[in-house]
Amino acid sequence: MIRVGIADDEALARMAMRVLVEREPDLCCVGEAANGSTALELARAGRLDVLLLDVRMPGLSGLDVLRAVRSDTALDATEVVVITTFELDEYIVEALQAGAGGFLVKEQVPAELVDAIRAVHAGHALLSPSVTRRVVEIFGRHVAPASHPVAVATLTDREREIVSWVATGRSNDEIAQELFLSPATVRTHVGRALVKLGARDRSQLVVFAVRAGLGVPPT
Repeated sequence: MIRVGIADDEALARMAMRVLVEREPDLCCVGEAANGSTALELARAGRLDVLLLDVRMPGLSGLDVLRAVRSDTALDATEVVVITTFELDEYIVEALQAGAGGFLVKEQVPAELVDAIRAVHAGHALLSPSVTRRVVEIFGRHVAPASHPVAVATLTDREREIVSWVATGRSNDEIAQELFLSPATVRTHVGRALVKLGARDRSQLVVFAVRAGLGVPPT
């Protein structure tokens, strides 16, 4: 059972997400929060697998909560999916750099939420490909591609290729199918890239991919 916490200052939004979560047999909503401070308390007390976290909340912002969660080693097992409106795309880069396991825009929550929860819990993908394409577009507008940093230069050609595929939101199995490799081989390359780049997770690989100017394969 995947234990989910919901943090949003809008009661209707919390109710909608709770309904989506509780109708799934493998998901369980263990608590809700209407502000940032309560969200952080929920994360620390609820033994959460996944925290659904709105960006704009009273008191601590969602980004403040995210940073607090990621800096608390007791919460290493808790993944965070940041949820906001598309107009607030200036927060996307900051959220992913801070360690968000996923990022959803509210207009797509009904279709994407359950898959996003399962994906970040399993560690297979950052986002669904449809949402990831939009995120990558936003990165392109808000983050100027840098010359290849030293860390990226240490990647092999295959590792660069796979990091680019990670940025599409593909799981290891899906990348393996695209490149005619075994999932184990893809997993090995992803693991090596994480170490070389000093990235915490797949979400931060997206940051490196776009900032380093690595081409993202068409999806």
